[in-house]
Amino acid sequence: MDSCLIESSCRVSLHFSLSLTNGETIDSNFEGKPASFRLGDGSMLPGFEQKLLGLCAGSELEVLIPAEQAFGEINLGNQQCFAIAKFRNLLEDELMPAEIGSVVSFKDAGGFDLPGVVFKITDESVYVDFNHPLAGREILFKAKIVSVMPADVNAVEIKL
Repeated sequence: MDSCLIESSCRVSLHFSLSLTNGETIDSNFEGKPASFRLGDGSMLPGFEQKLLGLCAGSELEVLIPAEQAFGEINLGNQQCFAIAKFRNLLEDELMPAEIGSVVSFKDAGGFDLPGVVFKITDESVYVDFNHPLAGREILFKAKIVSVMPADVNAVEIKL
């Protein structure tokens, strides 16, 4: 088997970009240093990693990733309604009042921040969407593989 082929646990360095189908770039490192990660370490979503399998250094990729393999479909269960009284101080903030499109942060059961986006405000309620902002969207994934190191090789990077 060719040792340059990307397979599980390989260390990969690549330039990449993520764009919406309308051409809007979400993220890109083509103008900077390549990203390096070990395939399967959780740095990249599995749907993106899957498209890299079998490629080698020098390969280029441009593929449309369906929503369910990218950031997931929109889950209506992740949209919550809260009594407006809980938001009164945020809605009346003179410097940055909460409005539709505002990101608000809650603490989950483990004490971690859980951001959500306000998508509707009525006289009685505030509706917050906790889905990933890119949920339900197809993503154009472009990549240029810079290097691939087999899983059984450990590397040390020395910066001069």
